[in-house]
Amino acid sequence: MSEWSVAEPKKLTFDEPVSDLHVRIVNGTVNVVGTDEGSARLEISEIDGPPLVVTQQHGTLTVAYEDLPWKGFLKWLDRKGWRRSAVVSLAVPASTRVEVGVVGAAAVVSGISGPSLVRGVTGDTTLVSLSGPVRAETVSGNLEAQAVTGDLRFNSVSGDLTVVEGSGTSVRAESVSGSMIVDLDPDGPTDVRLTNVSGEIAIRLPHPADADVEANTASGSISNAFDGLRVHGQWGAHKITGRLGAGTGKLRATTVSGSIALLRRPAAEDEEEGVEDDVTGAPANGARGDSGDNSVSGPDDASGSAAADGTTDKKVL
Repeated sequence: MSEWSVAEPKKLTFDEPVSDLHVRIVNGTVNVVGTDEGSARLEISEIDGPPLVVTQQHGTLTVAYEDLPWKGFLKWLDRKGWRRSAVVSLAVPASTRVEVGVVGAAAVVSGISGPSLVRGVTGDTTLVSLSGPVRAETVSGNLEAQAVTGDLRFNSVSGDLTVVEGSGTSVRAESVSGSMIVDLDPDGPTDVRLTNVSGEIAIRLPHPADADVEANTASGSISNAFDGLRVHGQWGAHKITGRLGAGTGKLRATTVSGSIALLRRPAAEDEEEGVEDDVTGAPANGARGDSGDNSVSGPDDASGSAAADGTTDKKVL
């Protein structure tokens, strides 16, 4: 094992192969990018507070504070320990298995084809062009996933989820009060399951779509842009059910008091002509956005609008 204690800005290059990456920081920023190179590079451009400990052993590269364990990470409540920050950037082989933990820091992970796991307390996370399976857990931090083709799992208390150009085979998300905006552009059948308590849910499906749909809200409003789906319930609980296309994919969305909007992506030829259909442009007042009325508003929400619309070589540097 090789170990470094980094107390000031520093750059390190690791010639030994890296198959696993573990990062745990408090405040600041962590950037992880996958490359075609076999080696890994680390740059700590800013650091304030205790030193970061960098270790490399048996293919695992770790950048973390000694007093910040991975186990119980989301419950780390040593407020005095929060008085620290670092800006950490890493370039690793694209196939690396990545684990990132951030307490108050922002995290950006891109270009990784191996499995990725991100845990955050209050910091926001951005995932870009990940093709491996992804799991993200936050307390109040938001997650934005762009062009993620791997299976996506998200759990949060109050953090928001935004998926842009999602083309993975599976998206599963659970939250208490965070909103969910999911823009799907899959290459094949997709299994989408979203569960919320009071947060709003907006889902944009491709046109033509291929999914068996069931969406429920106990007291929120519903907006539906698809002729092939039925809206049930005028008062209290509302439900959207039906099959789009062959129904090979699955869409399940459930919220207790939040609203639900099912939006329609323009056809490919319409996009080429510049037709706008944005996930934030959900029809107001629960309107369908096309001919006919296929929307329902809850008794307490007249707006009907959803959110979307060995040895050790130890060194001190």
